[in-house]
Amino acid sequence: MSHFKQTDHIESKELFPGFHARMIHTDGLTIVYFDIKAGSILPEHHHIHEQVTNVLEGTLELTVDGETFACTPGTVVTMPPHAPHSGRALTDCKVIDVFRPVREDYK
Repeated sequence: MSHFKQTDHIESKELFPGFHARMIHTDGLTIVYFDIKAGSILPEHHHIHEQVTNVLEGTLELTVDGETFACTPGTVVTMPPHAPHSGRALTDCKVIDVFRPVREDYK
């Protein structure tokens, strides 16, 4: 198995309506490359995973532990395990999420 991946060669899956994901899983973490359509909603939820969200393109409004912020390119959001969070794509967005431990539910 190669250590090198091309994200455009990874099959895209729609994890939530409007949230299209290309995923890489290692032994310890999951990296998700999201293409998100404007207007798409991420309902409030929480999980056991630590999460780091990196906004590359667009504006993604995120609420974490009751704090809301319009995230634009260059914004990094750190979410501890079990933190309630939700989101809404104000524009088309490109986002990279990193989860630790591995998101077994995304495999």
